[in-house]
Amino acid sequence: AGARELVRSVGAAELVTAGPDGYPLATLLPVVWSGDVVSAHLARANPHWRAIADDQPTLLVVRGPQAYVSPSWYATKAEHGRVVPTWNYSAVHLTGRARVVDDPAWLRAHVEALTRLHEDHRAAPWEVDDAPAAYVTGQLHGIVGVEVRVERVEGKDKLSQNRSEADRAGVVTGLREDGTGETTAVADRMTPG
Repeated sequence: AGARELVRSVGAAELVTAGPDGYPLATLLPVVWSGDVVSAHLARANPHWRAIADDQPTLLVVRGPQAYVSPSWYATKAEHGRVVPTWNYSAVHLTGRARVVDDPAWLRAHVEALTRLHEDHRAAPWEVDDAPAAYVTGQLHGIVGVEVRVERVEGKDKLSQNRSEADRAGVVTGLREDGTGETTAVADRMTPG
């Protein structure tokens, strides 16, 4: 799957910026990626947003499924034994420039888009207008928007591509049999089709 599909399926990104002291700040946020812009929001009480200057260089990290890969799953283990454990994963890094958006109309549009993204597939999707208007207005006062103009997209699928077909098949079988955490999701990403 492509970078956009992974971001959409995960639905959240770690927003990473440099703080005023030069040390990184990070906050996990639900995101909407449309065109070359990612929109998100933070709780107003979260001090991270106050440390974001207009056009500040920013990294969004979207982590897809990941899993430990046992060397015992490789067919080549029986042949020569020269195998070691590894880690398979999928991730997307979006680099760009951020700005804080403290505008009620923007925030409402963002929350509505975020809600549609996660509700539209449901039989009876919840909509922002389902809540009392005064309540929604109050909730919107409690958040601040962040908009990141994406300048670079880096996707990474480390899914045993460097191994033989027999080794890859062994990894898929091992991940499915392990059946813990995200192992099945990693196996699914390794399986064509």
